[in-house]
Amino acid sequence: MRLLLPLTASLAAADTGPKQSCFDWQADNYAINQPLGGLIGVLLPALLLGGVLPFGAEQPISGYDYLTPEMQAMQDDAFGNPGMMAVEAGAELFQTTTANGNSCASCHGGRGAQPEVQRIARYPVYSTALKQPVTLRARVIACRNSRLGGPPLDYTSEAALHLESFVRHLARGETVNVDVSGALAPYYAAGEKPFRTRYGQVDVACHQCHDYHAGRQFRGQVLTQGQRNGFPAYRYTEGHMVGLRERFTECLSKLRHNPMRQARRNTSPWKCS
Repeated sequence: MRLLLPLTASLAAADTGPKQSCFDWQADNYAINQPLGGLIGVLLPALLLGGVLPFGAEQPISGYDYLTPEMQAMQDDAFGNPGMMAVEAGAELFQTTTANGNSCASCHGGRGAQPEVQRIARYPVYSTALKQPVTLRARVIACRNSRLGGPPLDYTSEAALHLESFVRHLARGETVNVDVSGALAPYYAAGEKPFRTRYGQVDVACHQCHDYHAGRQFRGQVLTQGQRNGFPAYRYTEGHMVGLRERFTECLSKLRHNPMRQARRNTSPWKCS
């Protein structure tokens, strides 16, 4: 099964809900040194692998379409979009040499000239070596940690988020094309239960907002379908860039639920292929 949305830019929504992109240059989970646990450990790799088609909806709708014309114009403006600062910071990290004298650009070309953008838009993918889903951010981190030397980059670090934002931006305009019919199928299916489970003191489930009330306002924000093709995104309500993992945490926290039960960190070394 594939649910297709094009990847877009990296702005986010201010008072109009999260901004969605058309290529997935802003969403991913997994990780070497990534503390995924509890509810987030299920939702992130499973729930939004290919996007969720809301109940009764004939097609997925990007969060971009829920923005006001003014917000859309700001997102489309490379100079006015505050999320582009993270993209530029990621571009600088991409070019920066590390302990062994190499950089990401040494293999992938200046400013990412060589990566296949279609492959970027397919993440998360299933790793047969790790026997689990791997997000784009995790792939970038693993490649950098195994080939460039120096201190390992942590999944939750700002540098990792900036690198992910830059790499995803390379695929802007590509269609998100995550195949969940194969090895990813059980992970996708595993997201159904938490997606439809009520959480926190607010006692609300994800699907109640994003399936039944997309387009309506909740706490001053317009609810979207919850598509993740615009992440990482700059959130005006937060004042900074957030990845999909961080967005899950923020949303569940607003329901007065604590989703981040820490799991044992996966520090098993693996090679970037």
